[in-house]
Amino acid sequence: IGGKTGVNLDAGKNLIGAIHHPALIIADVNALESLPPKELRQGYAEIIKHAIIRDAEMFRVLSPRAKRQSGSDSKNGFVALIRRNIAIKARIVSADARETSGERALLNFGHTVGHAIERATNFKIPHGDCISIGMVAACGISTKRADLSSQERDDVVALLKRFQLPTQLPAEVDRERVAAAVVHDKKFLGGKIRFVVTPRIGEAHLSNDVTMEDIREGIAEL
Repeated sequence: IGGKTGVNLDAGKNLIGAIHHPALIIADVNALESLPPKELRQGYAEIIKHAIIRDAEMFRVLSPRAKRQSGSDSKNGFVALIRRNIAIKARIVSADARETSGERALLNFGHTVGHAIERATNFKIPHGDCISIGMVAACGISTKRADLSSQERDDVVALLKRFQLPTQLPAEVDRERVAAAVVHDKKFLGGKIRFVVTPRIGEAHLSNDVTMEDIREGIAEL
């Protein structure tokens, strides 16, 4: 969904590719039964990302504080959750298919630091795990640059932990190497970073106010 086909290079992720929309997309939910829990968790990182940027109600449904369960343990509930996420991504992509207005860039929430972690660790950490850690950094930066409340930042961390996703970098990962890898992110334009921030759960926007020092501090706190 989205039509992007990207190639990873030594310099970074998805730096070469094309946009070519498919004629048909099939989501075979039964195929997910073949995946081990660790791989399923990678998908939940993207689901949580969608909730943060566009669907506060879904965040509450997934949250451990919610009064009702997400229903993802049942097949019907899982299908409903997947449909909901397909709709979120489809709406964003339809509004900005070639990422010219900035709307589609919102799908990169958590990915600036997440991709840097992948590059700095030679892709040894799974994508969803990297994005989970990247979202924690993005929420920390959002408290400074977008007035995200500390409570909602903590809610994001708690939800990621509920799905057994990491919220901190492994001790052996060099934070400076991660920070150095950020400059290879494709959202850098003219030497300036366009960073996706969230002012509150369910909303996100691109910010030109985030500095490399903000990002370094966010990474150092992981």
